[in-house]
Amino acid sequence: MKKIKFALPLLLLIVSSCKDSFFEVAPRGQLTAESFFKTEEHALLATNAVYNILRNWEIHVFSYIGCTDILSDDADKGSEPNDATFLLEMDNLLFDAGNLAPKTLWDGYYRAIFRANIAIERIPEIKMNAALQQRLIAEATFLRAYFYFNLVRWFGDVPLVTKQLTQDEFKQSRAKTSDVYAQIIKDLKAAIDVLPEKSKYAPEDLGRATKGAAKGLLAKVYLTQKDYTNAEKYALEVINSNEYALFPDYTRIFTTEGENSSESVFEVGATVTTERYDGGSQYNEVQGVRGEPNLGWGFNRPSDSFILEFEPGDPRRDATVLYEGEVLPDGSAIVQKNPRIFNSRFNQKAWVPTHPGGNGNGPGNIRLMRYADVLLIAAEAANENGKTAVALGYLNQVRKRARGANANILPDVTETDKVKLREKIWHERRVELGLEQQRWFDLVRTGQAEAALTKHGKSFTKNKHELLPIPQAEIDLSAGTLVQNPGY
Repeated sequence: MKKIKFALPLLLLIVSSCKDSFFEVAPRGQLTAESFFKTEEHALLATNAVYNILRNWEIHVFSYIGCTDILSDDADKGSEPNDATFLLEMDNLLFDAGNLAPKTLWDGYYRAIFRANIAIERIPEIKMNAALQQRLIAEATFLRAYFYFNLVRWFGDVPLVTKQLTQDEFKQSRAKTSDVYAQIIKDLKAAIDVLPEKSKYAPEDLGRATKGAAKGLLAKVYLTQKDYTNAEKYALEVINSNEYALFPDYTRIFTTEGENSSESVFEVGATVTTERYDGGSQYNEVQGVRGEPNLGWGFNRPSDSFILEFEPGDPRRDATVLYEGEVLPDGSAIVQKNPRIFNSRFNQKAWVPTHPGGNGNGPGNIRLMRYADVLLIAAEAANENGKTAVALGYLNQVRKRARGANANILPDVTETDKVKLREKIWHERRVELGLEQQRWFDLVRTGQAEAALTKHGKSFTKNKHELLPIPQAEIDLSAGTLVQNPGY
């Protein structure tokens, strides 16, 4: 996807026009709602606009990290004490319906859904290559499912919008969580029927949604719903496709070398541009070293609890946590102590080398699903389905890659008790996927949130903090159509 030109913020272009004055005459060469969706290029641009938003601030940057890692026991806010106090509220579970983080995500994800709906609804109007047309619609449908999956996990019941709304339809009530999940599953199955496998894409299209990505996401959806039969089914279809393999060296997955590698099921493409600086993301910047030499912001500090979770000698700890005094992964400098930050350390998975345009032009791809995640979904689902031996096989594949050539660490798990093996699989998810924005969702779906966060020193309120509050501004705008989540 680094070679795809993410061209258009299509929102005003497509939905606005003037009808009652001379302003209705568009200047020559300017796209309007009427002149767009006429050519194959327009279909590509509309689909790329949905991918484009994946790198946006409102989707996968500051508030996203705040409402995943920082909200969990994997990370603390980090940075300087008085910097971004709204994230400190998230960290301490003291947020309310006025907090900026949930509002940012709500706005961003519905903007993304709006773009996806436009593409899904309007691309069929275009006379173009039929196979490409169906594929682009399937890509947008997959992305819509992804956006809704995050929304429903964060907020529970949410408005379910699957078309362009007229002005009279803007006030939408919350759909039941079950209905949202039903739409997600419907969208993913529709995408699976059409999307090609990863190996079928041309090199310039690497990074687009694939059949494997849709099946992997569907497996995670079913795992979240505790439908272990279907979770195992779709995870195994990804595994048996032979499209993916664990990257040999865990410490290199999050470098440029590891981007779109054999392990990549779905990731957000980013690249350095030298003029407009609009090809990157601030995902790297907000988690980068605050001070010399990286000039990042220092948020998403790995917690003591997270660091203690690693078994002795597990190389994944040093591949995930970047400490003061440590040499940067490219060997270019040493992380200097910042006296304004308490016990500073950083998310090494988000580190990127020096590049033009500063870290706001961050070129690091954002990994949304790795093959290791699919293997652990398969392991968890198989264990719940009473297939201990199968579960151990997938779990130990992940551990074997992590240990590398060192046979003295991370021995194979041999536990056959279902409850104890479940806990070992949960442990493996935490250390394998740490600081990849997975932990919060895992804590909630497995019912561990209250115990884990209380142990971490947070005042977790059961039947409240499992969900974020509906932004108060949205409730006000809805004139009461939207109803708040319990406890807020």
